[in-house]
Amino acid sequence: MDFRDSDTLVGPASEDLLPDTAAMAVKIVVVGGFGVGKTTLVGSVSEIRPLTTEETMTQEGAGVDDLAGVERKTSTTVAMDFGRISISEELVLYVFGTPGQERFWFLWNGLFEGALGAVVLVDTRRLEVSFEVIGRLEDRGVPFVVAVNAFPESPAHPVDELRAALDLTPEVPIVTCDARLRESSRDVLLTLMRYLYDLAAPAG
Repeated sequence: MDFRDSDTLVGPASEDLLPDTAAMAVKIVVVGGFGVGKTTLVGSVSEIRPLTTEETMTQEGAGVDDLAGVERKTSTTVAMDFGRISISEELVLYVFGTPGQERFWFLWNGLFEGALGAVVLVDTRRLEVSFEVIGRLEDRGVPFVVAVNAFPESPAHPVDELRAALDLTPEVPIVTCDARLRESSRDVLLTLMRYLYDLAAPAG
């Protein structure tokens, strides 16, 4: 089906079962550095109650996790987040959020199995935490879009400056979002789906 023109999502389902009309399910992954808002995005966009594996941060993480810029953060994802959203009556996305701390990145292999693409969520206050994440996606050959989570105190930069800072190729989409808002998070997923569609379309 052609989802390039989709601008609405089917509303929250009354139950967790897939709709009978669903003909295609697509797995995508939300990645990013520690504290950029991955759990928030998955939770805001999911039409079912999201599965989270957040745990209270303890002293064991002191000196291991870099809390610069997110000093008030008190919990962290230790395995994954999971949600589901219907792009249309026929197309459903399974959305998996990855842990942000590097010590949990060994879980990526399982989370990326079968994934068609990824969203890289970034915080302009701490762009450096996204460098290795993007490098890992490029090494895996996973198509991705970049979503700038607009925290209230985050500096705004022109798209071309962000592209240069993140060393992105010209075709990689960059969008701004508020991960707390369902419609904003939805638009990020639609951007990824349109990008995947364009990549799969025959040349010419």
